[in-house]
Amino acid sequence: MRINVSLFGARTAPIKALWAAAGLCALLTAAAPGVAMAQANPYYERAFVLEAHARCDLFQPAVAAALDAAARQARGAALRAGVNEISLNASAGRARGRAAAVACADPELGVVKRRVEGAFAGWSRTARMNFEGVRAAWIADRFDTPGWRLKQATVTGASPVTFGLDEQDRGAAVVSFVGKPRPYGARIMLRDPAVAPRAWPGVLPPEGLRRAVWASGSEPAPRALLTGGQKAGDLWRFSDAAIDAVEALDPREVFTVEFLFRDGSVARAEFEAGDFSAGRAFLAMGRI
Repeated sequence: MRINVSLFGARTAPIKALWAAAGLCALLTAAAPGVAMAQANPYYERAFVLEAHARCDLFQPAVAAALDAAARQARGAALRAGVNEISLNASAGRARGRAAAVACADPELGVVKRRVEGAFAGWSRTARMNFEGVRAAWIADRFDTPGWRLKQATVTGASPVTFGLDEQDRGAAVVSFVGKPRPYGARIMLRDPAVAPRAWPGVLPPEGLRRAVWASGSEPAPRALLTGGQKAGDLWRFSDAAIDAVEALDPREVFTVEFLFRDGSVARAEFEAGDFSAGRAFLAMGRI
């Protein structure tokens, strides 16, 4: 089967560093009847390559993780640009179907493999990446040092709040309250897919369509996790299931971390789901 190997040029300009690096790879479309070049969008191409890898074991784990990060970021960008989710899923399905029809021994698939690996050789040394969203960014850090591995920062009132993955890849929220007593509990509030299967872009759904995921405990925050010049703060620990729930959100959605006080008040910090999933995939490339 003839495979067209394309390189991104000006098309990659708005896609940021991760897309640009993956764009130098051989991103594929099948030049066959019924497969239009209009399908040659970043998500389609990455889905094609990932499916080919799944079938043919083309890449080492770190390379596959890089491609996975690129695919997840491409999907998020397409959704934020207004691409219909149903159409996007259908495009990915066509890409996977097309990849399934390519023989693993196809020599042009070998060209793809070499170009992907060549592009990855330089990009594998990238230690820090910003995954921009609509209003906020996830910052991923592969350095093997104390501190956040993946984080997004915001405030509740005048108090800084950071949410993400700590140096051991555990879910955490760190808050340094200004002029308030210590809360007795913390929880993530987000869309409940069991009762609201479709995304609510930009806002939390009504209360009846939300679910709460409670923190499993708290402790004094390590200095490496404090932000905004704070000298002390509380770290609230969240389970892997809670982190998976955040990752499962549509990139256009938001969620909140709520801190509950004994006087009945609640302090809320809003976060953008954004490319949290792509950030986790980037970290899967390994530490530097």
